[in-house]
Amino acid sequence: MKKNKTKKITVAFAGGGTGGHIYPGLAIADELKELCKKKDVPLNLVWIGNCSKMDRNIVESNLGLDDLPSVNKFYGIPSGKLRRYFSLKNFTDLFKIAAGCIASFFILLKEKPVVLFSKGGFVSVPPCVVAKLLGIKVYTHECDFTPGLATKINSRFATKILLSYEETKEFMQKDFAEKALVTGNPVRPVFYSTDAKIGKDFVNFGYSKKTKPVLFVMGGSLGAKQINDLVFENIEFLCKRFYVVHQTGIKNQDSIPVIPDSVLDSYRQFPFIYEQMPHVMEYADVILSRAGANSLWECAVLKKPVVLIPLCGSGTRGDQVDNAEFFEKKGAAIVLKGEYASSDPLKNALSAMLDAKKRKLFSEAMAALLDKKRSAEKIADLIFDDCINNIK
Repeated sequence: MKKNKTKKITVAFAGGGTGGHIYPGLAIADELKELCKKKDVPLNLVWIGNCSKMDRNIVESNLGLDDLPSVNKFYGIPSGKLRRYFSLKNFTDLFKIAAGCIASFFILLKEKPVVLFSKGGFVSVPPCVVAKLLGIKVYTHECDFTPGLATKINSRFATKILLSYEETKEFMQKDFAEKALVTGNPVRPVFYSTDAKIGKDFVNFGYSKKTKPVLFVMGGSLGAKQINDLVFENIEFLCKRFYVVHQTGIKNQDSIPVIPDSVLDSYRQFPFIYEQMPHVMEYADVILSRAGANSLWECAVLKKPVVLIPLCGSGTRGDQVDNAEFFEKKGAAIVLKGEYASSDPLKNALSAMLDAKKRKLFSEAMAALLDKKRSAEKIADLIFDDCINNIK
């Protein structure tokens, strides 16, 4: 048999600062690896992220579909941030951004990727700027309903702007909107092969017969104090009606009250769930959560009814509110915000979710938001085709 003579293709990924700027890129990396394996095309993947240990640990601990690291090499670069308010850090961070550009120049010059994929976060801006200068194609992805500042900057250098929502085009400059393509939000492959039994065994309520729905409360890896406080304030009400699985967040351990003995049979608490997270979500009947884009689309893939308490206020640009309202308008979520993010509205929302028929309607609305083809697979196809067409 004649061997494939195609040269190795190199694809670079840029993003970091939070898991939300890393996991979707890793989902695409896994799909791209699988596609190249099927096409018998050698592939080299590199990741440009923050110098922090978190970025490196998440990327390097991620395993690919063939039990080999999805990313061949991780590069940490200095990362600054441009804030929308006055801060002396805006001045000092300019030097970090400049240093990030210099580091990105030598990385990209050495690795010579055909395509740079940016998932966002300010660590992605220097690689996108430098990639444009070096003639490397830039794909940038926006997961939120409205584009963030990093995406607005990266869009100036992008060959393609990938969006999760069609409506996001309305918030973009006309020139940028013409480069935009709606692909959905990439979700890690593990969410397409979940096992509720793994989640059940991990949580270990110990019941012989399930007598009430399972409520999973999550506020991200660091947690959400507002959600935690609401749960603790209403814990007897919740545990009377649900089996409650509560991810409190790593940074909130000092503020957790003593849990009453009367509810312990129906309550399980974890600072953070990582490897088992997709399976615990599959096991749940209802999810109470913030409205970060990645969590929302993971819930959509699993077709889970959700009650959302989006992050609001001066510390946010309102992206979670926009995300939550989109899902609410589609009939896929109940949203509690502002004065409604309080005990009585929470009780009413979750009481409504006790009805299995109502939960089914929310699940069907979630399913209707998804295309038949996975978002990560769509994006991997685009990157692969561009690489093959432009390989030297």
